[in-house]
Amino acid sequence: MMPDMLHVLCVDDDPDVILVVQLCMEAEGRFNVTIANSGREALQILENTKPSAILLDVMMPEMDGFSTLKALRQNRSLDDVPIIFMTARAISHEMDEYLALGANGALPKP
Repeated sequence: MMPDMLHVLCVDDDPDVILVVQLCMEAEGRFNVTIANSGREALQILENTKPSAILLDVMMPEMDGFSTLKALRQNRSLDDVPIIFMTARAISHEMDEYLALGANGALPKP
């Protein structure tokens, strides 16, 4: 990874979403994307690396985005890392809820 590149951790259980995010971000030329297929996998990855930002799916089996966000926010070393939900449920009041839970933003999925 080049020093001026931003490292993004993308956490999603949908391989199609992961592929689109990774292709779009890496094609831009400034992003290196690491993939986690679950919240648990993301937490394991974060034991050894600190990304510039985290893109986090809301609805995942086993450990959903809310549980993952809570675990991430307990890690003080990630205080300055933006965590942005990616969701198919982009209703205004839900977006407000995501922010209240500690997310830095939310992006609607197509």
